[in-house]
Amino acid sequence: QVQLVESGGGLVQPGGSLTLSCAASGSIASIYAMGWYRQAPGKQRELVASSTISGVTYYADSVKGRFTISRDNAKNTVYLQMNSLKPEDTAVYLCNARPYLGSTLLYWGQGTQVTVST
Repeated sequence: QVQLVESGGGLVQPGGSLTLSCAASGSIASIYAMGWYRQAPGKQRELVASSTISGVTYYADSVKGRFTISRDNAKNTVYLQMNSLKPEDTAVYLCNARPYLGSTLLYWGQGTQVTVST
């Protein structure tokens, strides 16, 4: 079992930056995919970015060019660097781990709030 703990959320002005961290309780080196989701009030949870064990990354169109996902296997941590933040980026951001390709078992963190506002 993998436990995930997110941190780094907060209040930021439009155009600002934040870096979210997701610390895993064990090694992430063999985890097939790590990802970041977000859920805003009244909206469905959406995949923001993901990174596979082979280095393939995915970004939602809404964040391409602004967000960057990275994995540090030595620290068992996944990061989401968020730049040029917009009010519509406001949401709870959740870290996710998919142990292997095709796995229906997913691990989730508790989430961290990101609020983009003046």
